[in-house]
Amino acid sequence: MQQEQSDRVLTALQEFFTTPLATKLSKHQQVSPQAAALELFRDVAATVPAYKTFLTARGIEPTAIQTVADFQQLPLLTKDNYLRCHSLPNFCRHGQLERCDMVAASSGSTGKPTYWLRYLTDELQIATRFEQIFHDSFSADTRPTLAVVCFTLGTWVGGMFTTDCCRHLASKGYPITVVTPGNNKTEICRVVQELGSLFEQVVLLGYPPFLKDVIDTGRANGIEWQRYQIKLVLAGEVFSEEWRSLVGERVGANNPYYDSASLYGTADAGVLGNETPLSICIRRFLAENPEVARSLFGESRLPTLVQYDPLSRFFEVQDGTLLFSGDNGIPLVRYHIADTGGIIAYDAMLEVLRSHGFDPIATLQQQGTRGIHALPFVYVFGRANFILSYFGANIYPENVIVGLEQPQIREWVTGKFVMEVKEDADRNRFFSIVVELAPGVEGNEAKRNAIATSIHAQLLRLNSEFANYVPPEYQIPHVSLAPTGDPEYFPVGVKHRYTR
Repeated sequence: MQQEQSDRVLTALQEFFTTPLATKLSKHQQVSPQAAALELFRDVAATVPAYKTFLTARGIEPTAIQTVADFQQLPLLTKDNYLRCHSLPNFCRHGQLERCDMVAASSGSTGKPTYWLRYLTDELQIATRFEQIFHDSFSADTRPTLAVVCFTLGTWVGGMFTTDCCRHLASKGYPITVVTPGNNKTEICRVVQELGSLFEQVVLLGYPPFLKDVIDTGRANGIEWQRYQIKLVLAGEVFSEEWRSLVGERVGANNPYYDSASLYGTADAGVLGNETPLSICIRRFLAENPEVARSLFGESRLPTLVQYDPLSRFFEVQDGTLLFSGDNGIPLVRYHIADTGGIIAYDAMLEVLRSHGFDPIATLQQQGTRGIHALPFVYVFGRANFILSYFGANIYPENVIVGLEQPQIREWVTGKFVMEVKEDADRNRFFSIVVELAPGVEGNEAKRNAIATSIHAQLLRLNSEFANYVPPEYQIPHVSLAPTGDPEYFPVGVKHRYTR
Protein backbone atom coordinates (compact mmCIF):
# COMPACT_ATOMS: atom_id res chain seq x y z
CA MET A 1 0.00 0.00 0.00
CA GLN A 2 1.21 3.52 -0.82
CA GLN A 3 -0.22 5.99 1.67
CA GLU A 4 1.12 8.99 -0.25
CA GLN A 5 -0.93 7.95 -3.29
CA SER A 6 -4.07 7.58 -1.22
CA ASP A 7 -3.56 10.98 0.41
CA ARG A 8 -3.00 12.60 -2.98
CA VAL A 9 -6.25 11.15 -4.33
CA LEU A 10 -8.28 12.17 -1.28
CA THR A 11 -7.01 15.74 -1.51
CA ALA A 12 -7.75 15.93 -5.25
CA LEU A 13 -11.20 14.42 -4.84
CA GLN A 14 -12.10 16.83 -2.06
CA GLU A 15 -11.06 19.79 -4.18
CA PHE A 16 -12.91 18.46 -7.23
CA PHE A 17 -16.14 17.74 -5.34
CA THR A 18 -16.27 20.88 -3.20
CA THR A 19 -14.90 23.66 -5.39
CA PRO A 20 -17.55 25.39 -7.51
CA LEU A 21 -16.77 25.52 -11.22
CA ALA A 22 -16.73 29.32 -11.33
CA THR A 23 -14.20 29.40 -8.49
CA LYS A 24 -11.90 26.98 -10.33
CA LEU A 25 -12.09 28.99 -13.52
CA SER A 26 -11.23 32.27 -11.80
CA LYS A 27 -8.36 30.97 -9.68
CA HIS A 28 -5.80 32.07 -12.28
CA GLN A 29 -6.71 35.67 -11.43
CA GLN A 30 -5.38 35.19 -7.89
CA VAL A 31 -2.49 32.78 -8.59
CA SER A 32 0.16 33.61 -11.18
CA PRO A 33 0.21 31.05 -14.03
CA GLN A 34 3.88 31.92 -14.61
CA ALA A 35 4.70 31.16 -10.97
CA ALA A 36 2.78 27.89 -11.22
CA ALA A 37 4.78 26.91 -14.33
CA LEU A 38 8.03 27.66 -12.51
CA GLU A 39 6.91 25.53 -9.58
CA LEU A 40 6.04 22.67 -11.95
CA PHE A 41 9.51 22.92 -13.48
CA ARG A 42 11.20 22.73 -10.07
CA ASP A 43 9.14 19.72 -9.06
CA VAL A 44 9.75 17.85 -12.32
CA ALA A 45 13.48 18.66 -12.29
CA ALA A 46 13.73 17.26 -8.76
CA THR A 47 11.62 14.13 -9.13
CA VAL A 48 11.53 12.88 -12.75
CA PRO A 49 14.67 10.91 -13.73
CA ALA A 50 14.30 11.45 -17.49
CA TYR A 51 14.01 15.22 -17.08
CA LYS A 52 16.98 15.31 -14.71
CA THR A 53 19.03 13.54 -17.39
CA PHE A 54 17.70 15.87 -20.07
CA LEU A 55 18.80 18.97 -18.13
CA THR A 56 22.19 17.53 -17.11
CA ALA A 57 23.02 16.61 -20.71
CA ARG A 58 22.48 20.25 -21.65
CA GLY A 59 24.44 21.70 -18.77
CA ILE A 60 21.42 23.21 -17.04
CA GLU A 61 21.42 23.57 -13.27
CA PRO A 62 17.78 23.64 -12.07
CA THR A 63 18.53 26.07 -9.23
CA ALA A 64 19.62 28.64 -11.85
CA ILE A 65 16.06 28.84 -13.20
CA GLN A 66 14.63 31.57 -10.99
CA THR A 67 12.52 33.83 -13.21
CA VAL A 68 9.97 33.59 -15.99
CA ALA A 69 12.69 34.80 -18.37
CA ASP A 70 14.90 31.89 -17.22
CA PHE A 71 12.01 29.49 -17.74
CA GLN A 72 11.49 30.75 -21.27
CA GLN A 73 15.10 29.84 -22.12
CA LEU A 74 14.66 26.19 -21.16
CA PRO A 75 15.09 23.81 -24.11
CA LEU A 76 11.92 22.42 -25.62
CA LEU A 77 10.81 18.84 -25.09
CA THR A 78 9.85 16.83 -28.17
CA LYS A 79 9.11 13.20 -28.87
CA ASP A 80 12.51 12.82 -30.54
CA ASN A 81 14.71 14.47 -27.92
CA TYR A 82 12.84 13.27 -24.85
CA LEU A 83 10.00 10.77 -25.13
CA ARG A 84 11.88 8.36 -27.42
CA CYS A 85 15.07 8.53 -25.37
CA HIS A 86 14.08 6.93 -22.06
CA SER A 87 12.23 3.96 -20.66
CA LEU A 88 8.66 4.53 -19.52
CA PRO A 89 9.30 4.43 -15.74
CA ASN A 90 11.87 7.23 -16.01
CA PHE A 91 9.18 9.67 -17.13
CA CYS A 92 7.32 9.13 -13.84
CA ARG A 93 8.10 10.84 -10.58
CA HIS A 94 10.88 9.00 -8.73
CA GLY A 95 11.00 6.53 -11.62
CA GLN A 96 8.00 4.69 -10.22
CA LEU A 97 5.66 3.39 -12.88
CA GLU A 98 3.25 2.26 -10.17
CA ARG A 99 2.55 5.90 -9.29
CA CYS A 100 0.24 5.81 -12.34
CA ASP A 101 -2.82 3.59 -12.60
CA MET A 102 -3.64 3.54 -16.31
CA VAL A 103 -1.94 3.38 -19.69
CA ALA A 104 -3.32 4.73 -22.97
CA ALA A 105 -1.91 4.49 -26.49
CA SER A 106 -1.59 6.73 -29.50
CA SER A 107 0.00 6.01 -32.89
CA GLY A 108 3.19 7.60 -34.12
CA SER A 109 4.30 7.99 -37.73
CA THR A 110 5.57 4.40 -37.82
CA GLY A 111 2.31 3.01 -36.47
CA LYS A 112 4.12 1.83 -33.33
CA PRO A 113 2.03 2.97 -30.35
CA THR A 114 3.30 5.58 -27.93
CA TYR A 115 2.19 4.83 -24.40
CA TRP A 116 0.97 7.53 -22.03
CA LEU A 117 0.58 7.10 -18.30
CA ARG A 118 -1.92 8.79 -16.07
CA TYR A 119 -3.35 8.70 -12.59
CA LEU A 120 -6.78 9.49 -11.18
CA THR A 121 -5.65 12.96 -10.13
CA ASP A 122 -4.76 13.74 -13.77
CA GLU A 123 -8.27 12.76 -14.84
CA LEU A 124 -9.88 15.04 -12.27
CA GLN A 125 -8.30 18.18 -13.68
CA ILE A 126 -9.35 17.10 -17.19
CA ALA A 127 -12.85 16.35 -15.87
CA THR A 128 -13.12 20.07 -15.14
CA ARG A 129 -12.91 20.71 -18.89
CA PHE A 130 -15.84 18.33 -19.37
CA GLU A 131 -17.62 20.04 -16.49
CA GLN A 132 -17.33 23.38 -18.29
CA ILE A 133 -19.13 21.90 -21.27
CA PHE A 134 -21.76 19.88 -19.41
CA HIS A 135 -22.51 22.72 -16.98
CA ASP A 136 -22.09 25.86 -19.08
CA SER A 137 -23.22 24.59 -22.48
CA PHE A 138 -25.69 21.79 -21.69
CA SER A 139 -27.02 22.73 -18.20
CA ALA A 140 -26.47 19.11 -17.27
CA ASP A 141 -26.40 20.00 -13.58
CA THR A 142 -30.21 20.34 -13.77
CA ARG A 143 -31.15 18.04 -16.66
CA PRO A 144 -30.91 14.23 -16.51
CA THR A 145 -28.43 13.45 -19.27
CA LEU A 146 -27.39 10.33 -21.17
CA ALA A 147 -23.73 10.60 -22.24
CA VAL A 148 -23.03 8.29 -25.19
CA VAL A 149 -19.28 7.76 -25.65
CA CYS A 150 -18.66 7.23 -29.37
CA PHE A 151 -14.86 7.36 -29.28
CA THR A 152 -12.94 4.16 -29.94
CA LEU A 153 -12.65 2.08 -26.78
CA GLY A 154 -9.74 -0.10 -25.69
CA THR A 155 -6.21 1.19 -25.14
CA TRP A 156 -6.79 4.26 -27.36
CA VAL A 157 -6.69 7.46 -25.40
CA GLY A 158 -10.07 8.97 -26.30
CA GLY A 159 -12.70 6.47 -25.26
CA MET A 160 -11.63 5.43 -21.77
CA PHE A 161 -10.47 8.93 -20.79
CA THR A 162 -13.80 10.43 -21.85
CA THR A 163 -15.74 7.71 -20.05
CA ASP A 164 -13.81 8.24 -16.83
CA CYS A 165 -14.25 12.03 -16.92
CA CYS A 166 -18.00 11.74 -17.45
CA ARG A 167 -18.27 9.30 -14.56
CA HIS A 168 -16.33 11.71 -12.33
CA LEU A 169 -18.99 14.34 -13.08
CA ALA A 170 -21.70 11.85 -12.16
CA SER A 171 -19.86 11.14 -8.90
CA LYS A 172 -19.79 14.87 -8.20
CA GLY A 173 -23.58 14.92 -8.35
CA TYR A 174 -24.38 15.70 -11.96
CA PRO A 175 -27.41 13.65 -13.13
CA ILE A 176 -25.34 12.05 -15.89
CA THR A 177 -25.54 8.39 -16.93
CA VAL A 178 -22.79 7.07 -19.19
CA VAL A 179 -23.10 4.38 -21.88
CA THR A 180 -20.14 3.23 -23.99
CA PRO A 181 -21.01 1.81 -27.42
CA GLY A 182 -17.68 3.09 -28.77
CA ASN A 183 -17.45 3.60 -32.52
CA ASN A 184 -20.10 0.99 -33.32
CA LYS A 185 -22.75 2.86 -35.31
CA THR A 186 -25.40 0.18 -34.94
CA GLU A 187 -24.97 0.07 -31.17
CA ILE A 188 -24.95 3.86 -30.88
CA CYS A 189 -28.25 4.12 -32.71
CA ARG A 190 -29.72 1.29 -30.66
CA VAL A 191 -28.84 2.75 -27.26
CA VAL A 192 -30.11 6.20 -28.24
CA GLN A 193 -33.44 4.77 -29.40
CA GLU A 194 -33.87 2.49 -26.39
CA LEU A 195 -32.53 4.77 -23.65
CA GLY A 196 -32.69 8.32 -25.00
CA SER A 197 -36.35 8.97 -24.17
CA LEU A 198 -35.63 8.22 -20.49
CA PHE A 199 -33.52 11.39 -20.23
CA GLU A 200 -34.06 15.09 -20.89
CA GLN A 201 -31.10 15.20 -23.28
CA VAL A 202 -28.58 12.92 -24.99
CA VAL A 203 -24.94 13.92 -25.47
CA LEU A 204 -22.96 12.20 -28.22
CA LEU A 205 -19.19 12.38 -27.69
CA GLY A 206 -16.92 11.56 -30.63
CA TYR A 207 -14.94 12.71 -33.65
CA PRO A 208 -16.82 15.20 -35.88
CA PRO A 209 -16.99 13.21 -39.14
CA PHE A 210 -17.90 10.02 -37.31
CA LEU A 211 -20.74 11.66 -35.39
CA LYS A 212 -22.08 13.15 -38.62
CA ASP A 213 -21.97 9.70 -40.16
CA VAL A 214 -23.87 8.31 -37.16
CA ILE A 215 -26.49 11.05 -37.47
CA ASP A 216 -26.90 10.58 -41.23
CA THR A 217 -27.11 6.80 -40.87
CA GLY A 218 -29.74 7.20 -38.17
CA ARG A 219 -31.79 9.58 -40.30
CA ALA A 220 -31.68 7.13 -43.21
CA ASN A 221 -32.98 4.43 -40.86
CA GLY A 222 -35.82 6.53 -39.51
CA ILE A 223 -34.34 7.84 -36.25
CA GLU A 224 -36.02 11.09 -35.25
CA TRP A 225 -33.01 12.69 -33.57
CA GLN A 226 -34.98 15.77 -32.51
CA ARG A 227 -36.89 13.60 -30.02
CA TYR A 228 -33.76 13.20 -27.91
CA GLN A 229 -32.51 16.79 -27.49
CA ILE A 230 -29.11 15.89 -28.93
CA LYS A 231 -25.94 17.70 -27.83
CA LEU A 232 -22.46 17.07 -29.22
CA VAL A 233 -19.00 16.95 -27.66
CA LEU A 234 -16.42 16.90 -30.45
CA ALA A 235 -12.66 16.42 -30.56
CA GLY A 236 -9.75 15.83 -32.86
CA GLU A 237 -10.37 18.02 -35.91
CA VAL A 238 -11.05 21.52 -37.15
CA PHE A 239 -14.51 21.89 -38.65
CA SER A 240 -16.35 24.79 -40.23
CA GLU A 241 -19.23 26.72 -38.70
CA GLU A 242 -21.26 25.66 -41.73
CA TRP A 243 -20.61 22.06 -40.64
CA ARG A 244 -21.79 22.88 -37.12
CA SER A 245 -24.98 24.45 -38.47
CA LEU A 246 -25.72 21.57 -40.82
CA VAL A 247 -25.28 18.87 -38.18
CA GLY A 248 -27.27 20.94 -35.70
CA GLU A 249 -30.15 21.16 -38.14
CA ARG A 250 -30.12 17.39 -38.70
CA VAL A 251 -30.56 16.65 -34.99
CA GLY A 252 -33.05 19.47 -34.42
CA ALA A 253 -30.62 21.62 -32.42
CA ASN A 254 -31.21 25.32 -32.95
CA ASN A 255 -28.80 27.04 -30.54
CA PRO A 256 -25.24 26.65 -31.87
CA TYR A 257 -23.67 28.45 -28.88
CA TYR A 258 -25.05 25.89 -26.43
CA ASP A 259 -25.72 22.68 -28.40
CA SER A 260 -22.15 21.58 -29.12
CA ALA A 261 -18.58 22.09 -27.96
CA SER A 262 -15.20 20.89 -29.16
CA LEU A 263 -12.25 19.77 -27.07
CA TYR A 264 -8.64 20.54 -27.94
CA GLY A 265 -6.93 17.43 -26.68
CA THR A 266 -3.86 15.31 -27.20
CA ALA A 267 -2.70 11.89 -26.11
CA ASP A 268 0.30 13.63 -24.55
CA ALA A 269 -1.65 15.59 -21.96
CA GLY A 270 -5.38 14.98 -22.17
CA VAL A 271 -7.57 18.01 -22.82
CA LEU A 272 -5.70 21.29 -23.17
CA GLY A 273 -8.68 23.57 -23.74
CA ASN A 274 -12.31 23.52 -24.79
CA GLU A 275 -14.85 25.47 -26.75
CA THR A 276 -17.17 27.56 -24.64
CA PRO A 277 -20.41 29.36 -25.58
CA LEU A 278 -18.28 32.51 -25.70
CA SER A 279 -15.60 31.07 -28.00
CA ILE A 280 -18.28 29.64 -30.31
CA CYS A 281 -20.08 32.98 -30.42
CA ILE A 282 -16.80 34.64 -31.39
CA ARG A 283 -15.90 32.00 -33.97
CA ARG A 284 -19.27 32.26 -35.68
CA PHE A 285 -18.82 36.00 -35.98
CA LEU A 286 -15.33 35.46 -37.44
CA ALA A 287 -16.72 32.95 -39.93
CA GLU A 288 -18.86 35.76 -41.34
CA ASN A 289 -16.05 38.33 -41.12
CA PRO A 290 -12.84 36.86 -42.54
CA GLU A 291 -11.08 40.23 -42.44
CA VAL A 292 -11.43 40.27 -38.65
CA ALA A 293 -10.22 36.67 -38.48
CA ARG A 294 -7.19 37.71 -40.50
CA SER A 295 -6.41 40.50 -38.05
CA LEU A 296 -6.52 38.04 -35.15
CA PHE A 297 -4.91 34.95 -36.64
CA GLY A 298 -2.82 36.25 -39.51
CA GLU A 299 -4.99 34.53 -42.10
CA SER A 300 -8.67 34.30 -42.89
CA ARG A 301 -9.14 30.53 -42.51
CA LEU A 302 -10.74 29.59 -39.22
CA PRO A 303 -8.75 27.64 -36.67
CA THR A 304 -10.18 25.79 -33.73
CA LEU A 305 -10.74 28.45 -31.07
CA VAL A 306 -10.96 27.40 -27.43
CA GLN A 307 -10.44 28.84 -23.96
CA TYR A 308 -8.02 27.30 -21.48
CA ASP A 309 -7.14 27.41 -17.80
CA PRO A 310 -3.54 28.70 -17.59
CA LEU A 311 -3.07 27.06 -14.19
CA SER A 312 -3.86 23.66 -15.69
CA ARG A 313 -2.02 24.05 -19.01
CA PHE A 314 0.51 26.87 -19.42
CA PHE A 315 0.79 27.80 -23.11
CA GLU A 316 3.58 29.60 -24.93
CA VAL A 317 4.13 30.33 -28.61
CA GLN A 318 7.43 29.97 -30.43
CA ASP A 319 7.87 30.50 -34.17
CA GLY A 320 4.15 30.16 -34.76
CA THR A 321 3.80 26.83 -32.96
CA LEU A 322 2.40 26.03 -29.54
CA LEU A 323 4.26 24.90 -26.44
CA PHE A 324 2.65 23.85 -23.21
CA SER A 325 3.60 22.81 -19.71
CA GLY A 326 1.34 20.67 -17.58
CA ASP A 327 1.22 18.06 -14.87
CA ASN A 328 0.25 14.49 -15.81
CA GLY A 329 1.34 10.94 -15.17
CA ILE A 330 4.16 12.01 -17.50
CA PRO A 331 4.61 15.70 -16.58
CA LEU A 332 5.81 17.90 -19.44
CA VAL A 333 7.69 21.21 -19.33
CA ARG A 334 7.78 23.38 -22.44
CA TYR A 335 6.62 20.54 -24.65
CA HIS A 336 6.61 21.29 -28.37
CA ILE A 337 3.35 19.78 -29.56
CA ALA A 338 3.96 20.74 -33.23
CA ASP A 339 0.57 22.45 -33.59
CA THR A 340 0.54 25.75 -35.45
CA GLY A 341 -1.45 28.38 -33.61
CA GLY A 342 -1.27 31.08 -30.98
CA ILE A 343 -2.71 32.53 -27.79
CA ILE A 344 -4.83 35.64 -27.27
CA ALA A 345 -5.53 37.19 -23.87
CA TYR A 346 -9.19 37.49 -22.88
CA ASP A 347 -9.23 41.31 -22.76
CA ALA A 348 -7.23 41.57 -25.99
CA MET A 349 -9.74 39.36 -27.79
CA LEU A 350 -12.70 41.44 -26.64
CA GLU A 351 -10.93 44.67 -27.54
CA VAL A 352 -10.27 43.55 -31.12
CA LEU A 353 -13.86 42.40 -31.57
CA ARG A 354 -15.33 45.59 -30.13
CA SER A 355 -13.12 47.65 -32.42
CA HIS A 356 -14.97 45.90 -35.25
CA GLY A 357 -18.39 46.60 -33.75
CA PHE A 358 -19.03 43.21 -32.15
CA ASP A 359 -19.63 42.57 -28.45
CA PRO A 360 -19.78 38.80 -27.86
CA ILE A 361 -20.58 39.22 -24.17
CA ALA A 362 -23.69 41.25 -24.91
CA THR A 363 -24.69 38.81 -27.67
CA LEU A 364 -24.36 35.83 -25.36
CA GLN A 365 -26.10 37.51 -22.43
CA GLN A 366 -29.26 37.67 -24.49
CA GLN A 367 -29.53 33.94 -23.77
CA GLY A 368 -28.12 33.86 -20.23
CA THR A 369 -24.83 34.17 -18.43
CA ARG A 370 -23.48 30.64 -18.59
CA GLY A 371 -20.28 30.13 -20.51
CA ILE A 372 -18.74 33.56 -19.87
CA HIS A 373 -15.40 33.23 -18.07
CA ALA A 374 -12.37 35.52 -18.26
CA LEU A 375 -10.09 32.79 -19.56
CA PRO A 376 -7.46 33.27 -22.28
CA PHE A 377 -7.92 31.86 -25.78
CA VAL A 378 -5.75 29.46 -27.75
CA TYR A 379 -6.26 28.92 -31.47
CA VAL A 380 -5.06 25.86 -33.39
CA PHE A 381 -4.71 25.37 -37.12
CA GLY A 382 -3.28 21.86 -36.85
CA ARG A 383 -0.01 20.00 -36.85
CA ALA A 384 2.94 21.86 -38.26
CA ASN A 385 4.74 18.76 -39.50
CA PHE A 386 2.43 17.74 -42.33
CA ILE A 387 0.08 15.58 -40.26
CA LEU A 388 -3.62 15.32 -41.17
CA SER A 389 -6.35 14.49 -38.68
CA TYR A 390 -9.16 12.30 -40.04
CA PHE A 391 -11.86 10.86 -37.78
CA GLY A 392 -9.46 11.67 -34.95
CA ALA A 393 -6.64 9.56 -36.43
CA ASN A 394 -3.35 11.25 -37.27
CA ILE A 395 -2.31 10.42 -40.84
CA TYR A 396 1.35 10.88 -41.66
CA PRO A 397 2.97 11.37 -45.07
CA GLU A 398 5.31 8.51 -44.22
CA ASN A 399 2.36 6.10 -44.25
CA VAL A 400 1.28 7.21 -47.74
CA ILE A 401 4.83 7.16 -49.11
CA VAL A 402 5.12 3.45 -48.32
CA GLY A 403 1.99 2.80 -50.38
CA LEU A 404 3.59 4.56 -53.36
CA GLU A 405 6.83 2.62 -52.99
CA GLN A 406 5.30 -0.79 -53.65
CA PRO A 407 6.44 -2.76 -56.73
CA GLN A 408 4.93 -1.61 -60.03
CA ILE A 409 3.31 1.44 -58.47
CA ARG A 410 6.68 3.09 -57.86
CA GLU A 411 7.28 2.91 -61.62
CA TRP A 412 4.23 5.08 -62.26
CA VAL A 413 4.80 7.90 -59.77
CA THR A 414 7.42 10.41 -58.65
CA GLY A 415 6.67 9.89 -54.96
CA LYS A 416 5.16 13.35 -54.55
CA PHE A 417 1.57 13.70 -53.41
CA VAL A 418 -0.76 16.13 -51.67
CA MET A 419 -3.20 14.79 -49.10
CA GLU A 420 -6.09 16.68 -47.58
CA VAL A 421 -9.41 16.10 -45.90
CA LYS A 422 -12.24 17.48 -48.02
CA GLU A 423 -16.00 17.76 -47.72
CA ASP A 424 -18.53 16.77 -50.33
CA ALA A 425 -21.72 18.72 -51.05
CA ASP A 426 -23.39 17.09 -48.06
CA ARG A 427 -20.43 18.05 -45.83
CA ASN A 428 -19.23 14.48 -45.39
CA ARG A 429 -15.48 14.25 -44.94
CA PHE A 430 -13.34 12.18 -47.27
CA PHE A 431 -9.61 11.55 -47.55
CA SER A 432 -8.23 12.97 -50.79
CA ILE A 433 -4.77 12.29 -52.25
CA VAL A 434 -3.46 13.87 -55.44
CA VAL A 435 -0.50 11.83 -56.76
CA GLU A 436 2.10 13.08 -59.23
CA LEU A 437 2.66 10.73 -62.16
CA ALA A 438 6.19 10.02 -63.37
CA PRO A 439 7.28 11.74 -66.61
CA GLY A 440 5.72 10.13 -69.65
CA VAL A 441 3.22 8.08 -67.64
CA GLU A 442 -0.47 8.57 -68.35
CA GLY A 443 -3.09 7.98 -65.75
CA ASN A 444 -6.12 5.75 -66.03
CA GLU A 445 -8.75 4.23 -63.77
CA ALA A 446 -6.80 1.01 -63.26
CA LYS A 447 -3.73 2.89 -62.02
CA ARG A 448 -5.84 5.13 -59.80
CA ASN A 449 -7.55 2.15 -58.17
CA ALA A 450 -4.27 0.27 -57.73
CA ILE A 451 -2.67 3.27 -56.02
CA ALA A 452 -5.66 3.79 -53.72
CA THR A 453 -5.64 0.09 -52.79
CA SER A 454 -1.91 0.12 -52.06
CA ILE A 455 -2.09 3.26 -49.88
CA HIS A 456 -5.08 1.86 -48.02
CA ALA A 457 -3.27 -1.40 -47.30
CA GLN A 458 -0.22 0.40 -45.92
CA LEU A 459 -2.31 2.73 -43.77
CA LEU A 460 -4.00 -0.29 -42.21
CA ARG A 461 -0.62 -1.95 -41.68
CA LEU A 462 1.32 1.02 -40.36
CA ASN A 463 -1.19 3.26 -38.65
CA SER A 464 -3.15 1.61 -35.87
CA GLU A 465 -5.16 4.78 -35.19
CA PHE A 466 -6.33 4.84 -38.81
CA ALA A 467 -7.31 1.18 -38.63
CA ASN A 468 -9.23 1.59 -35.38
CA TYR A 469 -10.69 5.10 -35.64
CA VAL A 470 -11.76 5.48 -39.27
CA PRO A 471 -14.89 3.53 -40.24
CA PRO A 472 -14.14 1.04 -43.04
CA GLU A 473 -16.43 2.78 -45.52
CA TYR A 474 -14.35 5.97 -45.19
CA GLN A 475 -10.89 4.39 -45.31
CA ILE A 476 -10.26 4.06 -49.07
CA PRO A 477 -8.62 7.32 -50.18
CA HIS A 478 -10.02 9.27 -53.12
CA VAL A 479 -6.98 9.27 -55.41
CA SER A 480 -6.53 11.71 -58.28
CA LEU A 481 -3.62 11.55 -60.72
CA ALA A 482 -1.82 14.68 -61.91
CA PRO A 483 0.93 15.02 -64.55
CA THR A 484 4.52 15.81 -63.62
CA GLY A 485 4.91 19.44 -62.62
CA ASP A 486 1.18 20.11 -62.38
CA PRO A 487 1.08 23.85 -61.57
CA GLU A 488 -1.66 23.54 -58.95
CA TYR A 489 -0.25 20.67 -56.92
CA PHE A 490 3.36 20.12 -58.02
CA PRO A 491 4.81 23.41 -59.31
CA VAL A 492 8.43 23.14 -60.41
CA GLY A 493 10.99 24.91 -58.23
CA VAL A 494 8.72 25.27 -55.18
CA LYS A 495 9.34 23.45 -51.92
CA HIS A 496 6.76 20.70 -51.83
CA ARG A 497 4.17 20.37 -49.07
CA TYR A 498 2.47 17.03 -48.61
CA THR A 499 -0.66 18.36 -46.94
CA ARG A 500 -3.26 21.04 -47.42
